[in-house]
Amino acid sequence: MSRVVLDDSDITRALTRIAHEILERNKGAADLVLLGIPTRGVPLAERIAARIAAVEGQDVPVGSLDVTMYRDDLRMKPARALLPTQIPASGIDGRTVVLVDDVLFSGRTIRAALDALNDIGRPRAVQLAVLVDRGHRELPIRADFVGKNLPTSLLERVKVSLGGIDEVDAVTIQGPATGEVTA
Repeated sequence: MSRVVLDDSDITRALTRIAHEILERNKGAADLVLLGIPTRGVPLAERIAARIAAVEGQDVPVGSLDVTMYRDDLRMKPARALLPTQIPASGIDGRTVVLVDDVLFSGRTIRAALDALNDIGRPRAVQLAVLVDRGHRELPIRADFVGKNLPTSLLERVKVSLGGIDEVDAVTIQGPATGEVTA
């Protein structure tokens, strides 16, 4: 069983709202850097940056931050291919870094991202933007900017599909699954 909880227009509105909230909290786009967490966090970061540029008339640097080698569950899951970490030429030192991911679940991916950031530089501040917050946190991590709070059962799976990677923009809840807990 699968049901759509956000369609393409819902995702567009959520990303536009997140972009405006980022601008409001940071009093503009100066010194912002958006880092998407692969796979779907990267195109989300690019879309948010495009909306910020449309409002502010100023480009915001966008990069990607692969957290694979910083995960605490490497020994429990099959290895996955490393994805590129691409930090904008302006770097992150002294800047406000907004980490962007598709789904916030246990908080472990974001913990890994914070560890990865420590190896790259020293931002002035780190903020978190997610398209979906599904709850079930295992670590004391919360998003600063959320497209949709989506309470779920541990037996359900939240799937984010984005054009360019997938066929369509949509967020679906699948399940209850076969007892496997995934993000």
